[in-house]
Amino acid sequence: MAWNEPGGGNKNQDPWRGRDDQGPPDLDEVVKKLQDRFGGMFGGKNDGGGAGLIGIILFVLALLWAVAGFYRVEEAEKALVLRFGEYHSTTEAGLHWRLWGIDTIYQVDVTATNSAVMKAKMLTEDQNIVEIELNVQYRVTDPKAYFLEAQSPEVALKSGTESALRHVVGGSDMDSVLTEGREAIAIEVENRLQEYVQRYRTGLLITKVNVKDAHPPEQVKASFDDVIKAREDEERLQNEAQSYANGVVPEARGKAQRMIEEANAYKAEVVARSSGEAQRFEKLLTEYQKAPEITKRRLYLETMESVYGNTTKVMVDVDGGNNILYLPLDKIMEQQQMAPLNMGSATNVVTPKDTTSDSSPRGMERLRQIRESRWGGR
Repeated sequence: MAWNEPGGGNKNQDPWRGRDDQGPPDLDEVVKKLQDRFGGMFGGKNDGGGAGLIGIILFVLALLWAVAGFYRVEEAEKALVLRFGEYHSTTEAGLHWRLWGIDTIYQVDVTATNSAVMKAKMLTEDQNIVEIELNVQYRVTDPKAYFLEAQSPEVALKSGTESALRHVVGGSDMDSVLTEGREAIAIEVENRLQEYVQRYRTGLLITKVNVKDAHPPEQVKASFDDVIKAREDEERLQNEAQSYANGVVPEARGKAQRMIEEANAYKAEVVARSSGEAQRFEKLLTEYQKAPEITKRRLYLETMESVYGNTTKVMVDVDGGNNILYLPLDKIMEQQQMAPLNMGSATNVVTPKDTTSDSSPRGMERLRQIRESRWGGR
């Protein structure tokens, strides 16, 4: 039989009873003791159980309300505090307290960089249509303006971006938009967009605007690509021609300067030689006037010496005969130089003086014999 079964008499087996035969504490007694302890604190009487319980509940609720009012703002954030829907304050990073249920907190990261992408078709100044893709990077710097003074900052940002882009592209030609003018367009759009968001009081700061892509409509894109390619080829050819000119022109100028210097040198040489010849002729004229015969003979000898000085072969016409005497002076000079080396051989050398001075038949016969013995009758 169980210990708590009706009619059971084994009460000693009650697990809630100790050695002193005491049961578990009654809940009413616990509540009564708490009422007696806190009853005086909340103005209740010790015998009024309802008022004391209400006081305890109110105290616990007040404690929970106070604890719930604490909130934390991160280092990169700012918090906007609204009290009864009206702006109260802006708190920085750290632990703060608010009136829970009364104050409303909006926290925003003021260091994070957000991005917005916009694609649109624009009409340029030269009446052409271009498709542009724009990327705008921004940060929230004023939480009050961001949450209270602008109904929708992102929508205002998008509208301002489109307006600024249309204004800038509308004042530019298509070639500038598609090629080298993108950077200038991005800078001008950024400045104008920053002015717009400040005027709209959005609390945003524009950090960077990038033109990601700009191209003509798909229907005419192939033709524009050909035009751009032709323009690039033109620029490349111009650069190559300029490079070639930079290499050829200085070289041609150098050659021209060298020719001028050589001509000046030749001119100076001719003038100097002519002046020297004139002075020599004047001195020779003076000597000729003093002794004409001697001067003529001297000039004749000097001329013959200059003529025969570089001659290695001499042809002599013999008077009274049909033969022409051939004197190979180069061979004769070589034999004269090799004569000391030929030991035991007797060599008769005929000098130009001997051959030219002896014109008798005996001398001619001697020359003929020498020629036949040494050169085989040549």
